Amino acid sequence: MPSHLSADHPAAQPPSRGSVDALISQTRRLRGEVDAVRRDAPVDDGDPEGRWQRALCDLAIHQLSDLDEHLAQLRDGPSPVPVEQEAAARSVRAVPAASGQGSLLSRVGSAEWNLLTDEASWSGELYQILGRDPAAPPLTLDELPSMVLDEDRPRLTAMVTDCLIDAKPIDGEFRIVRPDGGVRTVHMMGEPVLDADGSTASMWAVLRDVSELRRSQRTVSETRDSLQHQRHLAQTEHRLAVELQEAVLPPWRGSLRLPHQGPQTLDVAARYLPSSTSALIGGNWYDALELPDGETLLSVGDLTGHGVTVTSGMAMLLGTVRGMAMAGTEPGRLMALLNQLLDASVQPALGSAVCCRYRPETRTLVWAQAGHPAPLLFRNGTGRILPPPDGVLLGATSGAAYGQAEEPLEPGDLLLLHTDGLVPRGTAAVSRLLDLAPRFGEARAAQDCVRTVVEEFGDTEREDDACVLVARVTT
Repeated sequence: MPSHLSADHPAAQPPSRGSVDALISQTRRLRGEVDAVRRDAPVDDGDPEGRWQRALCDLAIHQLSDLDEHLAQLRDGPSPVPVEQEAAARSVRAVPAASGQGSLLSRVGSAEWNLLTDEASWSGELYQILGRDPAAPPLTLDELPSMVLDEDRPRLTAMVTDCLIDAKPIDGEFRIVRPDGGVRTVHMMGEPVLDADGSTASMWAVLRDVSELRRSQRTVSETRDSLQHQRHLAQTEHRLAVELQEAVLPPWRGSLRLPHQGPQTLDVAARYLPSSTSALIGGNWYDALELPDGETLLSVGDLTGHGVTVTSGMAMLLGTVRGMAMAGTEPGRLMALLNQLLDASVQPALGSAVCCRYRPETRTLVWAQAGHPAPLLFRNGTGRILPPPDGVLLGATSGAAYGQAEEPLEPGDLLLLHTDGLVPRGTAAVSRLLDLAPRFGEARAAQDCVRTVVEEFGDTEREDDACVLVARVTT
């Protein structure tokens, strides 16, 4: 026993068996609760959050199991050195732990090295930890480094030297190689034992096998690092997707009057509404573009999926729509070419779109759609869905043909184009949009109508992004 502790010191009094049993019960109950949390954790290996939760639970269970064993041995008393070890170890004796309560549990052993007699004393558990034959004599301090990995020997030597020469306590870890070739991580804590004149007479230590604990901690660290990496990638992808989307979607805000030169025949406004359940950017777009012949292109669309890949695909589709519309391609033919483009893409994708050309001379809307909600037409305080021409989803089938429809418009008419993330598909959902007709009739500008839609649907919990575009015929 170290000289600075006495048998009548309060800390040296063993706890009552009943109090230890109560702690054991609490520990086991808590371990069961943690194990239940682990069983409920997601099991998808592709989910870093799930891996993180399971790793933390595993680490907690390891530590609670160790605590259970510590308390059990504290209750049951010391584990003696085997009889055959006594006979062969030249007066080897079991060393009490520093607390005076007996050696600790399995995977925790104790030792004392007497510098005056050159005797060593090991507990039975220390033989188990180091994988040594219990009948073999304990290793001296000079022999102990022979079991330690080469790269860890300087650390052990420094700890022992500081303890023996400068009376510093030992608290550190090193890895040992057992006779069977297994490598274990050992945590060593100890202090010098001083004689009457203050010189070091011996050194005692408690050594604990922390291999499983360190393995669990490495697992937690690796899953934490993986989770942080995944979050960093997601944040980077989100930022890139936002930047790409902002670079591609029309830069105008508020109302847009088209054409820019001459009589302005359309008042246009639009809004992009992000998903309320996902931080990822989708492939929704809206567009209004003045064409060389004085006509106006109106389009909205959606490429399925989320992320940078989908946003870049959306940018490709929107660029193609603009280019073909500028070249004079009619909406039906334009949809067929978009379908061919997606069908020939390296990464298969599906998309929907509606494309309109407004001809101001005749106030005619020529339009086509590909698996997309049809435009809504509001006139004189009422609204209706325009009958859609034939058109399947973009990328769904090769060589698909797309119909084209014409709709005569009147001054004051209002067109509403939207992607299907705005409202769920179905007549009941669309009727909520049609019910806005009286409020649209009172609006002074297209921007007021968009604001009305956002007020009505902006706070709706939606799984996908959405776009809404409103165009009002002014003359």
